[in-house]
Amino acid sequence: MAGDCTCGSTFAVHRDAHRAGGFTMTELCQRFQISRRVGYKWLARYDAEGRAGLRDRSRAPHHCPHRVLPVVEPLRCAARRKHRDWGAEKLMDWLKPRHPEIAWPAISTAGDVLKRHGLVHRRRRRYRAVHPGVVPVTTRAPNDLWTADFKGEFRTGDDEYCYPLTVADLHTGFLLGCTGLRSTRTLGTQGRFERLFREYGLPRAFRTDNGVPFATTGLHGFSPLNIWWLRLGIQHQRILPAHPQQNGAHERMHKTLKRGAIRPPRANLQAQQRAFNQFRVLYNTERPQQALHGATPSSRYQSSPRAYPDPLPPIEYPGHFLIREITAAGTFRFEDRLLFLSNALKHYPVGLEETDNGIWSVYFCHVLVARIDERTRTLIRG
Repeated sequence: MAGDCTCGSTFAVHRDAHRAGGFTMTELCQRFQISRRVGYKWLARYDAEGRAGLRDRSRAPHHCPHRVLPVVEPLRCAARRKHRDWGAEKLMDWLKPRHPEIAWPAISTAGDVLKRHGLVHRRRRRYRAVHPGVVPVTTRAPNDLWTADFKGEFRTGDDEYCYPLTVADLHTGFLLGCTGLRSTRTLGTQGRFERLFREYGLPRAFRTDNGVPFATTGLHGFSPLNIWWLRLGIQHQRILPAHPQQNGAHERMHKTLKRGAIRPPRANLQAQQRAFNQFRVLYNTERPQQALHGATPSSRYQSSPRAYPDPLPPIEYPGHFLIREITAAGTFRFEDRLLFLSNALKHYPVGLEETDNGIWSVYFCHVLVARIDERTRTLIRG
């Protein structure tokens, strides 16, 4: 109501003159340049409340159904300060089970609360590339597919390199292991995988990139590590070179790991491992996953029913196969010729089966690795 504060008190002085017949209502309102409706309203307020009734009044609605409860803002702000890289939806999923008695607002309203308190920083919108040739990985249950990778190496405070090896279950997002190693050599890496197999059982398949120790440039990318996986009955899936988006969920987890446990690097490898362990507990048990509709990975993950065999079962082939042992040079003898297969298979037996007239198939465990043309005595790879 424009003019309430500036002319309300003066209007009250002329009230008596109007009541005594000195002014008509029209003249009174013209004098103060207000409408007759406002004039009658002021008179009614003055009669009911005196001069206090002519003061400016708030125009806020008496009832606001989407108003944020006073208890909500401090809880949301405290949660955001504790988990600075969590968005509004993730914070809501984290707070709801901890405060079930509160009627929480919509996600958009919760985001406005964070913006109002300066706890949200605008990010540049990123272009999302589309790769129509990539076949998406689908899983039906935990342990259908594990993903593994080395997060980029970095130096700890004592100037020593740390190579974080991360292993996750794709179906649930459960971070099975995060270990800082001194190198990517097979020996230390295989020992870490063995501990995970003993604790969580065996997956059906692994998905990795093409770097060491997961693969080599040799036949079928065979390396000592994936040869060991084959012996355990684990399929090895490798993404295409220079296509990290084919292992996108794991790469996204690395981004969160970098913010939560690597920046800044800790003083030494032991301190860095403690940070990794704390991050893993938070990631698995507290941090809600949007892909799980707000649930945590630990609430959905179950260990594999396939136990780690100790010792490893022997490699066996059907009775009609010809058995040849790969030499230390990666070769084996076929009739009167020495054929090279793979250094990664040295000291392992391979099975040969004649599958066509003059064509022999070469198997390692259950995997077809090559064929031999008996007429030319040459090895056909692929």
